[in-house]
Amino acid sequence: MGVRWSAVRADLPASLVVFLVALPLCVGIAVASGVPVELGLVTGVVGGLVVGLMPGSSLQVSGPAAGLTVLVAEAVDRYGLAGLGTIVLVAGLLQIGLGLLRLGRWFRAITVAVVHGMLTGIGLLLVAGQLHVLAGADTPPTGIAGLTGLPAVVGAVTGSGTARVSLAVGAATLVLMLLWDSMPRRPGLVPGALVAVVAAAGVSAILRLPVDRIEVAGLLAAIEPSFGHWTALTDPGLLATIVTFALVASAESLFSAAAIDRMHDGPRTDFDRELVAQGTGNTVCGLLGALPMTAVIVRSSANVRAGARTKASRVLHGVWLLLFVAAVPGLVGLIPMPALAAVLVHAGCKLLPWRVLPELWREHRGEAVVLVVTAAAILGTDLFTGVLVGLGLAVAKTAWETSHVRVTVHDDADPVHVAISGNATFLRLPTILTTLDGLPDDRRVRLDLAGLRHVDHACRAALDTWIETQNRTADVGVQVVTPRPAPDDRPRPVPAAD
Repeated sequence: MGVRWSAVRADLPASLVVFLVALPLCVGIAVASGVPVELGLVTGVVGGLVVGLMPGSSLQVSGPAAGLTVLVAEAVDRYGLAGLGTIVLVAGLLQIGLGLLRLGRWFRAITVAVVHGMLTGIGLLLVAGQLHVLAGADTPPTGIAGLTGLPAVVGAVTGSGTARVSLAVGAATLVLMLLWDSMPRRPGLVPGALVAVVAAAGVSAILRLPVDRIEVAGLLAAIEPSFGHWTALTDPGLLATIVTFALVASAESLFSAAAIDRMHDGPRTDFDRELVAQGTGNTVCGLLGALPMTAVIVRSSANVRAGARTKASRVLHGVWLLLFVAAVPGLVGLIPMPALAAVLVHAGCKLLPWRVLPELWREHRGEAVVLVVTAAAILGTDLFTGVLVGLGLAVAKTAWETSHVRVTVHDDADPVHVAISGNATFLRLPTILTTLDGLPDDRRVRLDLAGLRHVDHACRAALDTWIETQNRTADVGVQVVTPRPAPDDRPRPVPAAD
């Protein structure tokens, strides 16, 4: 088969765009996760060279994700780097199993409100933690500590010249990033994050500013290959962390795939194959002791907007990352910490539902409540518990809506008009029967069931029994109004259960 030069001409520049977008994010996410920066770059390389070659999605790009930063930091703090490798390895194998069992499509059944709530909680934790780094302080150990410690950050900036310099570098990085991305005629190959980080590194080096910089140990020194510490799998907490990694990484990757599919006209994503590809990438990352990966919407959307045509663009972006790590790793050590914190604050703010929440509040307030409660639970507990709380609330909300029924009585005329509408399930049966039993015995009843959308077996049997009892024992009968039957259906006193 001949080379499609039109695709090459599109994919080569697109790969450079993705490389330039991914470079500061790989480094920044590693720093925020509390691991050597080289491990973030290794995950980016694996995302390009391993996942990029596998079937699933043709245009989305994988690498370390801001959405897993908080979870990774907690895992490293509790189990160390060796434990992180085992977690990522087993989570990858779990993802492969889910994909082979063709369960990838079921991740699309998770309510969008819970997903946005998860991303909101992660975004708030990321922003709160990196605001401390902007002021030259250490990242707080928990999300609550990050939020409650912000007044102390203000005090540190007020009383320390070094903290003010650090904050100035971070703020200038953030402003330059925003200004560059808002320029109508900016060079398309150069993203604002890279421009701002390079500028901050150059100015800080020239002026010899007293700011913290990234520590670089070298690629070979940072990688610790391991086949996993299998004895640690007896720890229930570690098993829960593995499940959390697998589910969150899978959900983020597949939701990203669904979003990217809407941005291009190429082949659609095979969700099961994509899950196998993501699991393979995480298995390799676990063996190398690197960060976990997901498909990343920022890099993927940059890939599509840059005109990528095939998966070659994401593979080449992994090649460029590998060449950078091998050829000029020392350049990473020039980057100021507050500059990377500014990049991550920007990434965290992008996770917040600035447009989604107002729309949900106007149209589906229950979904908005699920979003807010999920985010609050993540802030107050941890990511796994918060997502479980959100899913539980979403299920409870759906059960309430599914069982919602309205019973109205108009007794100002003869017959008494009773209308039942909505979804009649056993959960609402006491309300229905209480209303019907309270009707006067000496007047006719017109029972309108045309507004019922669903009737379960328990409600249908109870209504049939009540109608038969009224017609047999009362002096007056019950007139039943049902939905108009289809041509082949026989009239029924109550519509059949869906």
